[in-house]
Amino acid sequence: MQGIYPNNFEVKIGFDRIRDLLSKKCLSSLGRDLVEEVIFLTNQKQIELLHSETEEFCRILQEFDNFPTNNYYDVRPAFQRIRLEGRFLETHEVFDLKRSLETVRAIVSFFKKQEDTLFPALTKKAGFVQVFPYIYTRVDAIITKNGSIKDNATPELANIRRSILSHQSSMSKRLHTILKKAQMDGLVEEGASIAIRDGRSVIPISSSNKRKLKGIVYDESATGKTSYVEPNEIVEMNNELMELENAERRETIKILVDFSNDVRPYIDELSYSYHFLAEIDLVRAKALLALDFRAIKPELSNKPGLEWKNAVHPLLMISLRKENRKIVPLNIRLTPEKHILLISGPNAGGKSVCLKTVGLLQYMLQCGLLIPVGEGSQTGIFEKLFIDIGDEQSIENDLSTYSSHLVNMKYFLKNGNENTLVLIDEFGTGTEPMLGGAIAEAILNQLNDNRTFGVITTHYTNLKHFASAADGIENGAMLYDSHQMNPMFQLEIGKPGSSFAFEIARKIGLPDDILQDASDKVGKKHIDYDKNLKDIVRDKRYWEGKRQRIRKVEKTLDNLAENYEKELKDTEKQRKEIIQKAREEANQMLAEVNKKIENTILEIRKSQAEKEKTKKLREEMEALKQQVKTDDIKEDKKIEEKIARLKAKEERRNQKRPKLPEEKIVEKPIVAKEKELQPGDKVKIKGQDTIGELMQLNDKNAVVAFGQLITTLPRKQVEKISNTEAKKLLKKENKTFANVTKALSERRLSFKPEIDIRGQRVEEAITTIREFIDEAIMLETSQLKILHGKGNGILKETIRDYLRAEPMVKNFKDEHVQFGGSGITIVNLSL
Repeated sequence: MQGIYPNNFEVKIGFDRIRDLLSKKCLSSLGRDLVEEVIFLTNQKQIELLHSETEEFCRILQEFDNFPTNNYYDVRPAFQRIRLEGRFLETHEVFDLKRSLETVRAIVSFFKKQEDTLFPALTKKAGFVQVFPYIYTRVDAIITKNGSIKDNATPELANIRRSILSHQSSMSKRLHTILKKAQMDGLVEEGASIAIRDGRSVIPISSSNKRKLKGIVYDESATGKTSYVEPNEIVEMNNELMELENAERRETIKILVDFSNDVRPYIDELSYSYHFLAEIDLVRAKALLALDFRAIKPELSNKPGLEWKNAVHPLLMISLRKENRKIVPLNIRLTPEKHILLISGPNAGGKSVCLKTVGLLQYMLQCGLLIPVGEGSQTGIFEKLFIDIGDEQSIENDLSTYSSHLVNMKYFLKNGNENTLVLIDEFGTGTEPMLGGAIAEAILNQLNDNRTFGVITTHYTNLKHFASAADGIENGAMLYDSHQMNPMFQLEIGKPGSSFAFEIARKIGLPDDILQDASDKVGKKHIDYDKNLKDIVRDKRYWEGKRQRIRKVEKTLDNLAENYEKELKDTEKQRKEIIQKAREEANQMLAEVNKKIENTILEIRKSQAEKEKTKKLREEMEALKQQVKTDDIKEDKKIEEKIARLKAKEERRNQKRPKLPEEKIVEKPIVAKEKELQPGDKVKIKGQDTIGELMQLNDKNAVVAFGQLITTLPRKQVEKISNTEAKKLLKKENKTFANVTKALSERRLSFKPEIDIRGQRVEEAITTIREFIDEAIMLETSQLKILHGKGNGILKETIRDYLRAEPMVKNFKDEHVQFGGSGITIVNLSL
């Protein structure tokens, strides 16, 4: 394969198992044949098209359950056979043609019913497919739904089959008559029935009596006790029946030949339709595999390189999932500035898995498959992928392990360039460490000069030093828990890793004297270097944990500050509402005071301006004025104190949030003028069921409190009621409120927080959304989903302009890419 080295590259990275998984998810041989044709691509537009088709089918699998998945038959071999004149399709092949054409028509119809913007890549592909109504009509005219030739396919066939039925009926009647007579004569046992031998109807008779029944013996039982005789009268009828059946076969072949002649001119166009069916089968298999792998479509670049977040090895993930274990994701980057990553670390720490993950995912990506990486991942396109991993020694070619590695390195250096990704495992091993390390360093230097991209694993210290000093190369370490003595399988880019050779040996149980002797032999300098690497890892983990804790504390403080700021805004809003309410109450009180003034003037006039009486009334008016003024000052003072306390609490964020003091109800002074009734008397307005409490009473008027409302009514309109009647009226009011509440609850249960406006005009869509949001506010539903599709984005932008202007909309965003992306808007309401 061009651009791939060596020839068994797919086996080395595990892509052969990916092909097997793809094949198993195909519905027919149509898709399985295409799986074998999947190849490594370097054209970005071609790769993006394959990714888009798979991503769209993932949405079909998640959102639709009516996509056609039956009758994916491959009739192309039969088409090739009938290209020659005189050849014809067999009956079962015509039946397969009929069913598969129905599937093609159903798929094309499915995409025609969808908006062009919903599945653009697949809709475009389906737009080039013909459904061949003429051929389908011809097939339907000759094939039944069970796959046999119809009786009325031709008049001749209809006549032949009617004759066959007539002969079979006559023969059956005559045969039963003969059987019944033979039973009466004692030649055949009671309960015996007609049997079939070699396609002919026969009578089972005892071998001792077979000569007594005139006819031809066709067969005997295994024991020889029973013979099967065809009576002479039936022989001629059977012969005639066989002639009719032969005529039926000849007519059937004639029908199939005529049909094949009609189909022959359309073979090439029909083959394209079956190729489309095969592609749909393959795309469906890739989508199913992507959902299993939780794979996505990353952002593609026309330049080589990669920056993956939370990448995982798909095969390892599936294997661990069966054991209820989680895989550790990989974060890795290769850029033109740092194009080679040198990974070091302990054995069994995940270095080779990391290397294979990069190779497998990049190969999958350029074969048109989605890959399991995190959102925001980016990747480029490489023209060549090379790998050197495992033992490649060859007896036939007289190559040792190390020699085979050098052959691979020679190929890499000769053919690698800035558009090549090389993957090398255990770089430099297989020979004397000092010499092997020197050769490996020289090769690494040449790869770096060639600007080749690469992921390389090693244990050699000299390569780690070289990577630290060279531009274009970056060290990476597979982390290891030195306390638990277990690998963490995490890649950390920016520093080399320790091999933890002595720690692993000590964990296995190697004697201490051997380890000490080894330490003395390797030298203090090398031991200190490895020890410093471990100390750096330990310290970095400590400070990383410290930084994470600081981030959490800062986030908590920010949340507290946001909550206190919200409390301040709510309090200010509440203050304005209280002031507004106070003004309304003041206006109401002013009206009462004006009425009081009028009554006072009337009293003065009645008392003929007696000085003492006038003075007393003026004092009462002044006391009322002072009382109102004092209540307003107290209320304002309470609000100001409340705001001050909240501001003080914001400065001391670590303390508990203060409880808001309860507001006291301002009691209105009631000036008695006439005879006062007992407090608590229940009254109602004549002709109405509203219950009130009598506050004041004089000869003409009555002051009544209806809940928060205090009003003055003519005395003759007020009617006193008993406590029993008051309870009945109150119960009636509560029942009315309960019915309203129940209706709202039922409506809330049936309300769906999702709406589909695809296909609507802009004005119609805005009206629909406005009513949808109003209903959601009334039912206290805070999050909504609006499915508008992607398209040219006109409908989406118009909707979002409306949402920005809607005061009850808190914010909005795109749906997650796996669940619709920019085709769905999530709206959060301020409830």
